[in-house]
Amino acid sequence: MPHSVHILIPALLTGLLVLATHVPLGQLVLTRGIVFIDIAIAQVAALGAVAGHAFIGGDIQSSIAQTSAALAALAAAGFLAWTDKRAAASQEAIIGAVYVAAASAQLLLLGFEPHGAEHLKDLLVGQILWVSPADLIPVAVLYAIVLVMLWRGHLARHRFLFYAAFALTITASVQLVGVLLVFASLILPALASGRWQTRHGRLLRGYAVGVAGYALGLAISLWTDAPTGAAIVCALTLVAASVALARAAGTFGPT
Repeated sequence: MPHSVHILIPALLTGLLVLATHVPLGQLVLTRGIVFIDIAIAQVAALGAVAGHAFIGGDIQSSIAQTSAALAALAAAGFLAWTDKRAAASQEAIIGAVYVAAASAQLLLLGFEPHGAEHLKDLLVGQILWVSPADLIPVAVLYAIVLVMLWRGHLARHRFLFYAAFALTITASVQLVGVLLVFASLILPALASGRWQTRHGRLLRGYAVGVAGYALGLAISLWTDAPTGAAIVCALTLVAASVALARAAGTFGPT
């Protein structure tokens, strides 16, 4: 049975909250030329959650797992900040290695779980339909702090602060929407926004793409009963590609 509309309202609010930080962070990531840092940190955070669940106990969405995820993400961020300073030319390759290692370790741990496949699916595509308003309050506080640092330029100027704030933001987002949707929310609106004349213009275009993608994905999920997270990722891809093609044709301004 298709999801009822009232169930989708909290999911849309969750998406808008995620986009609030991920659109400007995604544009900053593209500027720095470290596109895959988001999915690498997200994968490390997911590994931390799995490790906390496996070795300490509790549900994979419990506070223990979330704390473990945050610590793992911060450790990875500290390492990547260190390599960014000392081996900048190899940073993308190092980020890729971190992603592959984290993903492989996660699969090894989940292989010992009787419900490992279900946990893996939840970590990848998330449980956005089942996020409650209470779940959003601590995330909103964290995002507000990150947004203040973004607007004041702190994250653009300070390498270690950028990596630490990025790690905590990604960890919170993975708990809400999963690894794949975190990556899509960061990179696809940023790619579609292009090199607009002003920072505000890029942000407005990025937010427009993100909101349209989430709304379309939720509508597809409502009409077809498709997995919501996967539907939103596909919708974001479609919207971003359409805007990018229109931009290349000169319809939406400069590329």
